[in-house]
Amino acid sequence: MSLHFRYARSQVVLRHHCAPRFVLDLKMEEAARSAALFCSVILSVSTPLLGGQLSELCQLQAAVLRRSRAQEALDRDRRRRQYLRRRRAFLLSSIAGILSVLSTTRRHIWARRRIRGENFWATAQSYDEDAWKAQFRMSRSTFDHLVKLIGPAIQRRRTNYRAPIEPRRRLAITLWWFARSGEYRSIADTFGVGIATVCIIVRQVTSAIVDLLYGRFVSLPTGPQLDETIRAFADRCYPQCAGAIGSTHIPIAPPRDNPDHYANGWGWHSVILQGVVDHRLRFTDVYAGWPGSNSSASVLSSSDLYLKAEDRPDGYLFPREKSILSSGVEIPVHLIGDLSFPLRPWLMKGYSNEHRLSPEQRRFTFTLASARSVVDAAFMRLKGRWRCLLKKSDIDVSMMPRVVTACCILHNICEQQGDAFLPEWSIQMAPSGQFLIQPDIVPYQGETYGPAEVVRCTIANNLLSILQR
Repeated sequence: MSLHFRYARSQVVLRHHCAPRFVLDLKMEEAARSAALFCSVILSVSTPLLGGQLSELCQLQAAVLRRSRAQEALDRDRRRRQYLRRRRAFLLSSIAGILSVLSTTRRHIWARRRIRGENFWATAQSYDEDAWKAQFRMSRSTFDHLVKLIGPAIQRRRTNYRAPIEPRRRLAITLWWFARSGEYRSIADTFGVGIATVCIIVRQVTSAIVDLLYGRFVSLPTGPQLDETIRAFADRCYPQCAGAIGSTHIPIAPPRDNPDHYANGWGWHSVILQGVVDHRLRFTDVYAGWPGSNSSASVLSSSDLYLKAEDRPDGYLFPREKSILSSGVEIPVHLIGDLSFPLRPWLMKGYSNEHRLSPEQRRFTFTLASARSVVDAAFMRLKGRWRCLLKKSDIDVSMMPRVVTACCILHNICEQQGDAFLPEWSIQMAPSGQFLIQPDIVPYQGETYGPAEVVRCTIANNLLSILQR
């Protein structure tokens, strides 16, 4: 009877250990003690051999029981720690969310006030038209028009630390840098922002102008616009012309990688801007960023303009139905360039003075050069309005192609809006020493394309009759 009671008691202990968590577990020492007591009772009534086997079995059972209870204790402790961490994270995030909604406290380290810059921007709002244009190189109406075009793209989200810089002020900072290319520190003091903020704003606004406005304001003429361009160049005594192509060097600071590649013929570092200009002095194609040591022909051969013309089966850049016949030769609509460019059916240039020219060839060369002067005038206005293209800038060379392209887009917008080019801006174009003197034109030395030479000779010999059509 006593043996049965003790055995039942040990079973109760085991079942008690397997009960749910909310029931208090017995200590492992009591479990081991009960197992040992059970083994002693069995051994007292069994044979020696059987007693040895049962003793070993009970010891193994007790060891397994201790290990399982120890593992369960570790698992409970691990789950408890995870629960406490999750509860703490939830409470902290809830508190932060409530404070972000209710709190109006501003951290002063994120909202440093610069009174001078704020006063300047407030004063600039009251500028008259002349003062505004002198500072930002465009009229107030053009400025407002530009804000409508790119304002949503340069708007920044409001945070709990401070209000974002409004799009008008961001655009004004960028135009100020384009117009002067001053140091970031001076611009930061002028507009009451941080130095790093000026750098970020210039890059962001420049990218927005290029990404959003290039396709809208820079494109080769088509349809009625192409007809108007051809008539306008015919009024300049040159036929079948859709624009003038040219290149100019933009000064840069010596880059860290391969600086010799950017040194031009005069020895200063630059990137090349290749542009096509129509009769209204607006850019219809822009390709910028090649190192200054390259020739105009090399830059042209790598441009999309060249690939667009050469990939067509007929080798023409403009629609073939616009071509005319003269002396049995088809004369396509084409561009005109200087001696540094190759001769193609879609790109004409004058004759070189290396050989004796006929009167017709001299007249053709003079007429072409006169019509091509629009590209030089456009470059002059571009650099006079945006002086960041006149001197070294502290912006990275990888960003210069976008800066140059953005200035060309802004030039087109100003010309389209009727913003007059002020005479004093041309005076500012005067080169200082030899730094801004453009390298000499290096004539193209490649092979002459036969059909293009036929077209040029036909235009030269029949110039007056073609213009009278």
